[in-house]
This record gives sequence, structure tokens and C-alpha cells, in this order.
Amino acid sequence: MNIKPLSNYILIEPSKGEDKTISGILLPETAEKERPEQGRVIAVGPGRKTASGKILTLDIKPGDKVLFTKYGPSEIKVENKEYLIAKEEDILAIIE
Repeated sequence: MNIKPLSNYILIEPSKGEDKTISGILLPETAEKERPEQGRVIAVGPGRKTASGKILTLDIKPGDKVLFTKYGPSEIKVENKEYLIAKEEDILAIIE
């Protein structure tokens, strides 16, 4: 299935969370983990439309690794795979 975001929305594949804590304690699969704040961009929409009808393209492109707000993006599931859909405003930085 091909997903094409609309407007200034971005489809993100979230990064896997850490399997151990900072102090080195291994976490089991059943442990509740924090929602990730990093991911890889899968697809982007064409951009936001201004009042005059001009489209402002996004600075983010597919393949970028991004840092985003923790609870901004919406979770979706497509073919048993989890993704996030975020607005351009939810993206804080591109990780290089």
C-alpha cells in the first residue's frame, strides 16, 4: 500500500526504543516504553497552501532522520506496521 500525505503532513517510521536504561538495566519486551521522538521520513505532502493559493514546499524530504515532538504526531497502523503522521510544525530538527 502506498501512502501519500496531504498538505503539510509527513509520514514517519518511528525509531525503535532503547532496550536498556541509562544505568544498563535490560528491559523486557513487555515493559512499557516511552514513545519515540525520532524517526525516518517515509513520505511528505506537497506543502501548505497560502491564502493566495501558492504552495509552500516542505524543507523535509523522504529519507531524512528527524526529531519530533513527543505527543504531536498521530499514530496509524498500515499492514501491521506502525507509523506516525505529523504536521510540519511537529518536526523540531533534521538529524545529520
